[in-house]
Amino acid sequence: MSDLKLTTTEVITTLYNLILNKATRTWEREQLMTTKKALEQENDLAVESAKLEAVLRPLAVRHNLTPDVADFYAQLTNQPQESFDLSRFYQVDQPYEERAIFAGGCFWCMVEPFETRPGIIMVVSGYTGGTVVDPTYDQVATQTTGHVEAVEIIFDNRVVNYADLVAIFWQITDPTDAGGQINDRGQQYRPVIFVQNQKQRQIAEDSKERLIASKRYQKPIVTTIEAATTFWPAENYHQQFYKKNRQRYQRIENARRQYLALQHLRSKFRLVWQRLGRHFKK
Repeated sequence: MSDLKLTTTEVITTLYNLILNKATRTWEREQLMTTKKALEQENDLAVESAKLEAVLRPLAVRHNLTPDVADFYAQLTNQPQESFDLSRFYQVDQPYEERAIFAGGCFWCMVEPFETRPGIIMVVSGYTGGTVVDPTYDQVATQTTGHVEAVEIIFDNRVVNYADLVAIFWQITDPTDAGGQINDRGQQYRPVIFVQNQKQRQIAEDSKERLIASKRYQKPIVTTIEAATTFWPAENYHQQFYKKNRQRYQRIENARRQYLALQHLRSKFRLVWQRLGRHFKK
């Protein structure tokens, strides 16, 4: 492990906050408390940090630490991840700015397809649609909060319009899967378009009707259109995951793309056969 670029006081403060963090798991909390007590007894920072890093490592390499503890582990190993700046998210939008909220499986795969488009100001991963205030990732994963993983997009409507974003959403999700998305199973992954106003609702509903009428899918379209409720930004670890953990993201995204590509190809073949069948019946 490289030399830790934090002071003892900074580490103790961080440990204290992580111990109080409701998202921290019991086992993690026990390890953090052990290190905190050792440092408060003026034990060597480098030695205690190395011990903590070693005990957390098995979970860290499997990406199984809770998000805030994972961020701290990155600091322990001198691979700090910059905190995601949410200040823009809380600012009042300009007259030419709008917001869109989409849920389509794991939010890790929902950011890049939108963020890389012209006119997109910000994409935030988070939770919405449920009843629990300021939920954590672990809480949402229990499927008891009513929340789904989603992204909230701030966009410049002079460059890109809401209908364009809805069209992208249909391309990157499976609208026939109400139990999740591809490999992401559970109600927290169900596909939803959350609308901010009547204009967005009309655009989304018209788009959905056109998709149904196209007969592109053999199964029913189950993506719901619901009124937007409070959107809770997810932990720092989850923000812009496609940039922070590029290799892991690419493995997940490649599997997702292959599934959707095969689904779209089957749909095209089915439509072609239907047209040919009608032609030969004439």
